[in-house]
Amino acid sequence: MATSRPLHELTLHDARDLLQTRQISSVELTRAVLERVDAVDERVKAYVTVSGEAALKQAGDADRAIGAGASGPLTGVPMMLKDNMCTRGLRTTCSSRMLEQFVPPYDAHVTERLRSAGAVLLGKGNMDEFAMGSSTENSAFFPTHNPWDLERVPGGSSGGPGAAVAAGEAVYALGSDTGGSIRQPASLCGVVGLKPTYGLVSRYGLVAFGSSLDQIGPLTKDVTDSALVLNAIAGHDPKDSTSARYAPPDYTKALASGIKGLRIGVPKEYLVEGIQEEVVEVMERALSKLEELGAQVDREVSLPHTRYALAVYYIIAPSEASANLARYDGVKYGYSAQDADDMWDAMEKTRQYGFGPEVKRRIMLGTYALSAGYYDAYYLKAQKVRTLIRRDFEKAFEKYDVLVAPTSPTVPFKLGDKMSDPVQMYLSDICTIPVNIAGIPSISVPAGFSFGLPIGMQIMGRPFGEEAIFRTAYAYEQATGWHNLRAPL
Repeated sequence: MATSRPLHELTLHDARDLLQTRQISSVELTRAVLERVDAVDERVKAYVTVSGEAALKQAGDADRAIGAGASGPLTGVPMMLKDNMCTRGLRTTCSSRMLEQFVPPYDAHVTERLRSAGAVLLGKGNMDEFAMGSSTENSAFFPTHNPWDLERVPGGSSGGPGAAVAAGEAVYALGSDTGGSIRQPASLCGVVGLKPTYGLVSRYGLVAFGSSLDQIGPLTKDVTDSALVLNAIAGHDPKDSTSARYAPPDYTKALASGIKGLRIGVPKEYLVEGIQEEVVEVMERALSKLEELGAQVDREVSLPHTRYALAVYYIIAPSEASANLARYDGVKYGYSAQDADDMWDAMEKTRQYGFGPEVKRRIMLGTYALSAGYYDAYYLKAQKVRTLIRRDFEKAFEKYDVLVAPTSPTVPFKLGDKMSDPVQMYLSDICTIPVNIAGIPSISVPAGFSFGLPIGMQIMGRPFGEEAIFRTAYAYEQATGWHNLRAPL
């Protein structure tokens, strides 16, 4: 065996090196990860759909490409896609009864990119229904469990991808982040999660939730892997009108620059009442480590409009969701109620039985905020405050290279703890939401543990400032080694 570590525990860059030097084959690696899925997914429940046969066929193609010298960093490495990204010929459910049998006729842009890079798609990851949730308990099929403690949540809405990477059920995964849905599960599962700048990665073929907030990004075992995956999926796409006309650099080149002299701001609004003491302690140790590495850390930064971010988000996101989810009417595709008296009754029953309670709650919130007489008071005002939140970040980045804060205010909580209290569940995203409102990039990296449960730190950058956040994250990761720990499944 070319490596002492089990194959399912390999990072992407280690797997790449072993594949390129022909010490292992893609078929061997894919089979090992599929065996890991067979062994643990009954307990973790990370996958909605596993496509093992197709994955092994792709692995065989990858081995031939590597043999012919026509391969790249992702060729032959098995991965997962969150189940809201379209995959031609493989069902895409959004973990909803509404799309339970939906098989897209086309690939999402990121799916195309990964296929052309030679990636091996193992299957689709469980999620909160239509990406609405912070614990993956809102899936219409089953909740996902945290590999570090199976009685706890993995975070959400990309809980399946986060848990799969942490449990060794995929070498890496793609998630989507509307208000923290990549970074929060990354924090709670002890992996690395990147929310790129809005528009850096095409949303074409991503089932829409909040169109001005959604962004696709990687969940990986370390920062190097995150940079490698972003290299493959970033770039302009004419099929997405919000895709930025920006030529991305090679993000791996920024990693080893060190952070001596880097100016780091710590927004005090993120360390507020309600954040667990253990999270504050881990953050303080992480900031001291960044100072040791030569960064200048200022703990007195203020982003004054941050306190309005949660309210702004829960007006804008449900408003966009209510518009986006209007297409599920039981006529064109997806679930359709058959026992109806007429067209209007059929539409009503389709939405009644096709959507789960959290999706219905957000549709109603959004419809109310957009309704006549309330539009100016809610939606318009929220958009104005959104501008103020973005300006706070712009002002901070005039002085600082990156900003650092906790990713999640808590360690992973127990399954069922917050399901009866939507407001408590919404507060789980209090540290991540401002980033989506402003459209800036942010990465969550493992920063420590409390009683065996992972805690993440997020590093935020200016728009298209991914290189600075990768540089900071890599320096911290290499100096601490939290990323080397694996869930004890």
